[in-house]
Amino acid sequence: MVTVFENDEKLKEVFKTALLELLEERGDQVRIILEEIIEDVAFSRAIAEGAASPKVSREDVFELLETAN
Repeated sequence: MVTVFENDEKLKEVFKTALLELLEERGDQVRIILEEIIEDVAFSRAIAEGAASPKVSREDVFELLETAN
Protein backbone atom coordinates (compact mmCIF):
# COMPACT_ATOMS: atom_id res chain seq x y z
CA MET A 1 0.00 0.00 0.00
CA VAL A 2 1.40 3.39 -1.00
CA THR A 3 0.48 6.48 0.98
CA VAL A 4 0.98 9.92 -0.52
CA PHE A 5 0.95 12.94 1.77
CA GLU A 6 -0.76 16.10 0.61
CA ASN A 7 1.84 18.40 2.11
CA ASP A 8 5.09 18.46 4.04
CA GLU A 9 3.37 19.31 7.32
CA LYS A 10 1.32 16.11 7.26
CA LEU A 11 4.45 14.08 6.47
CA LYS A 12 6.30 15.83 9.30
CA GLU A 13 3.47 15.05 11.74
CA VAL A 14 3.39 11.36 10.76
CA PHE A 15 7.17 11.12 11.06
CA LYS A 16 7.14 12.70 14.53
CA THR A 17 4.40 10.32 15.67
CA ALA A 18 6.31 7.31 14.38
CA LEU A 19 9.52 8.49 16.05
CA LEU A 20 7.78 9.03 19.39
CA GLU A 21 6.22 5.56 19.22
CA LEU A 22 9.61 4.07 18.45
CA LEU A 23 11.19 5.82 21.42
CA GLU A 24 8.38 4.76 23.74
CA GLU A 25 8.27 1.14 22.63
CA ARG A 26 11.94 0.49 21.86
CA GLY A 27 13.79 3.21 23.74
CA ASP A 28 16.35 0.78 25.09
CA GLN A 29 17.25 -0.43 21.60
CA VAL A 30 17.43 3.11 20.25
CA ARG A 31 19.82 4.00 23.10
CA ILE A 32 22.02 1.00 22.29
CA ILE A 33 22.12 1.93 18.60
CA LEU A 34 23.00 5.56 19.39
CA GLU A 35 25.77 4.46 21.78
CA GLU A 36 27.24 2.23 19.07
CA ILE A 37 27.12 5.05 16.53
CA ILE A 38 28.89 7.42 18.92
CA GLU A 39 31.50 4.76 19.70
CA ASP A 40 32.10 4.12 15.99
CA VAL A 41 32.55 7.84 15.34
CA ALA A 42 35.01 8.11 18.25
CA PHE A 43 37.01 5.12 16.99
CA SER A 44 37.07 6.55 13.45
CA ARG A 45 38.38 9.88 14.73
CA ALA A 46 41.00 8.16 16.89
CA ILE A 47 42.18 6.06 13.95
CA ALA A 48 42.39 9.14 11.70
CA GLU A 49 44.27 11.06 14.37
CA GLY A 50 46.65 8.15 14.91
CA ALA A 51 47.29 7.80 11.19
CA ALA A 52 48.19 11.49 10.97
CA SER A 53 50.48 11.50 14.01
CA PRO A 54 54.21 10.81 13.90
CA LYS A 55 55.40 7.24 14.36
CA VAL A 56 57.04 6.19 17.64
CA SER A 57 59.01 3.11 18.48
CA ARG A 58 57.69 0.23 20.54
CA GLU A 59 60.39 0.93 23.11
CA ASP A 60 59.26 4.54 23.50
CA VAL A 61 55.70 3.39 24.17
CA PHE A 62 56.74 0.88 26.83
CA GLU A 63 59.10 3.38 28.42
CA LEU A 64 56.26 5.88 28.71
CA LEU A 65 53.97 3.21 30.22
CA GLU A 66 56.59 2.19 32.76
CA THR A 67 57.20 5.75 33.91
CA ALA A 68 53.45 6.30 34.32
CA ASN A 69 53.21 3.62 37.03
